[in-house]
Amino acid sequence: MGKFFKRSAWLAGSLLLVLAAIYGGAWWTSEQALARVYTIHDPSLVFAGDAAEAARGAHLYSVLGCVECHGADARGKLVFDAGPVARVVGSNLTPAALAERYDANQLAAAIRHGVRADGRALRFMPAGDFQHLSDADTAALVRHLQSLPPSDHAPGDTVIGPVGRVLHLFGKFDLAPAEHIDHQRRARSGPVPGPSAEYGAYLAHVCTGCHGADWAGQRVPGTPPELPPASNLTPHANGLAGWTEADFIRVIREGKRPDGRELHGFMPWRVYAAMTDEELQAIWRHLSTLPPMPGQAGG
Repeated sequence: MGKFFKRSAWLAGSLLLVLAAIYGGAWWTSEQALARVYTIHDPSLVFAGDAAEAARGAHLYSVLGCVECHGADARGKLVFDAGPVARVVGSNLTPAALAERYDANQLAAAIRHGVRADGRALRFMPAGDFQHLSDADTAALVRHLQSLPPSDHAPGDTVIGPVGRVLHLFGKFDLAPAEHIDHQRRARSGPVPGPSAEYGAYLAHVCTGCHGADWAGQRVPGTPPELPPASNLTPHANGLAGWTEADFIRVIREGKRPDGRELHGFMPWRVYAAMTDEELQAIWRHLSTLPPMPGQAGG
């Protein structure tokens, strides 16, 4: 009996040491990722300064999903609280919160590179979705942010829990997306807006953060297990095979699949419902050109 308890105590102690070592490595790795300083040399933004640019910026803020994390008025909000994984808060982006710390080009770097004004990585900012945003569209989006009514709303701070740090260590939770972005200096242009597959690919890049770089669906990194994976958006049997353009537009406008089933609430279809018919047609034409991929059926 004594040997049994000694062996059990030894195993328990060894397990604790292993867990401590894993967490120590996770803490060090995540802190290194967040402490790294990036130097951004993108060309300075050039503003058109007209009403069309202002309207374009407000539209992009809605349809690119910024509203989902930062709120309709950009005053910031709680995005999710997953306990020991993380508590993620979208920052206040109004001039009262950012004007003294971020100029226009630093805002552009935050959007497309995921870095703060001091060059360090922003936590959870999905800049990979926006890294190819054109210079003109970035200028429009920044102009919109800088023209918002000021607010001193304090939505709270993002907190990374121990489980979140461990998931980051194993590549399952992207705390610092800036690590995976091309930070080389380059000008960016976008295709001519219209119902074309090329323009659809440009707009749909924002979908890759959830649906994957190949649009074949995936379990969204860091989401709790009770949430379904993001759906396959390729023309595969467990994706959009058999769908029509009208089916696709309806699912975005009304949140209902062709068979009448409602989309899971995790899919922010109401955000993308603000897209114009032309934009949705463009995205559909892009998705229709993708090779069928056996991905996730999703929710």
